[in-house]
Amino acid sequence: MGLEKPDDAAVVRLSDDNAIVVTLDFFTPVVDDARDFGRIAATNALSDVYAMGATPLVALNIAAFPSKTLPMSLLGEILLGGAEVARDAGIIIAGGHTIDDPEPKYGLSVVGTVHPDRIWTKGGARAGDALVLTKALGTGVLSTAIKRDLLSERDPEGRAMVASMCTLNRRGAEVAKSTRTTVHAATDVTGYGLAGHLLEMLRQSDGVSAEIDASAIVALPGAHELATKGVLPGGTKSNREHVGEALVAHDEVDPALVWLCVDAQTSGGLLFSVPEGEAASLVSALQREAGLDAARVVGRVVSTRAGEASAVRINPRNS
Repeated sequence: MGLEKPDDAAVVRLSDDNAIVVTLDFFTPVVDDARDFGRIAATNALSDVYAMGATPLVALNIAAFPSKTLPMSLLGEILLGGAEVARDAGIIIAGGHTIDDPEPKYGLSVVGTVHPDRIWTKGGARAGDALVLTKALGTGVLSTAIKRDLLSERDPEGRAMVASMCTLNRRGAEVAKSTRTTVHAATDVTGYGLAGHLLEMLRQSDGVSAEIDASAIVALPGAHELATKGVLPGGTKSNREHVGEALVAHDEVDPALVWLCVDAQTSGGLLFSVPEGEAASLVSALQREAGLDAARVVGRVVSTRAGEASAVRINPRNS
């Protein structure tokens, strides 16, 4: 699995019962605190392995740092943050590579394993499935508010944002597997937002669209109010343009909720397409066993209307 049908990670079969999963992700700082930045970047990089139903084994650091203009102690803090997350994930960071660069960047290359018959992919969503999202939305809006000095990382809203971005998707994936939930399709919600990543799932599936229940969307503290005031990152606006006419919002839906559905997330939650009859028990287990209080059934998969391409429709409440 690789470029022919792009997914969250590449998968190479080693034998009938084992395959390796390989992914890489890094980016510039989304918060000012160096250790938090390291934690967020590492959590985000590991997410793609969990989204494939795989177990991470080992990672390598990828770092860029302006050694002539910033103290090297900050790079140490970034790497310590990444190491803390690796420890929580039960893996080792076995080295890596750093270059001198005007702007700091950090992330991980991660290798994991999965049984070839138990891979979760973006494709496979079926009409009648329920859509389960494990984390609240709004990290893009909140991080933009911090950049504009409308909010501080030390404020309750800022702390909640950092806590969400530093929450590994490990437990969400483990719960889905331990409850033997039938996962027809899965991905993690990151830069393209909920609607953008959902469209990826739909377009790799067969003749399906999705209906999102706006009343089920959980926003991080302060995110809805900021979106209402127009505090939106450039990536979120680009996402709205990118999904174009494939995103259809009912007139009664709060415009701020529509923006949250396209908000560019960093280290967002997992999105599962599962049989409707299994969704409630999965959500209950995610909340109870994984501590993912924001986990919700946020919508459903429906058959594509005759002559129409896959679409995401946001309704006030699904019937």
